[in-house]
Amino acid sequence: MSKLSARDITMTAVFAALAVVAAMLVRYAGSVVPFSLMPLMAMLAGGLLGPKLGALSMVVYILLGLTGAPVFATPPFGGPAYVLQPTFGFLPGFAGCAYVIGILLRNKEESGFLRYFLSMTAGIVVYYLVGLPYLYAILTFYIGKTVSVAQVLTIGFTPFIALDLVKAAMAAVLARAVSRRLKAYGMAGNK
Repeated sequence: MSKLSARDITMTAVFAALAVVAAMLVRYAGSVVPFSLMPLMAMLAGGLLGPKLGALSMVVYILLGLTGAPVFATPPFGGPAYVLQPTFGFLPGFAGCAYVIGILLRNKEESGFLRYFLSMTAGIVVYYLVGLPYLYAILTFYIGKTVSVAQVLTIGFTPFIALDLVKAAMAAVLARAVSRRLKAYGMAGNK
């Protein structure tokens, strides 16, 4: 990886911090169906920072949690044992999400909403492709609960996909607007 500039390090840290805030909102807001802003943060990271820095910001967030900082949304909130949580697989999926979105938007000269939205949707596909098999594996092989693919979809996909598509639309609007503004000031960069 090439040398990171002070701006790169700062923006990566800002998005890692935004991921922490998104997780804290879930922890303290409380709801019947868990609602997380983490997908939105991952999509924005990829759309605004590009593939490398966007993914790096999510990896920094994950490493913070795995080293013991209480930054995750559910108990135990941090530490290496968190990898045994059924939903842990979505976290590396968010890094993949940011990377794919960054790649798809790399040459985004005056891209319209549709390109941004389709890129965000591709990011959603990535974190479900990582998170759902991980959910199945932990439930089946670690917890010992027999689940079918349909049950995994009922647990980890069906309640969330509609809101995730709304988040994709929000991320598309925000990333496009910020990118256009940065370009106007000559500060755009999608590494």
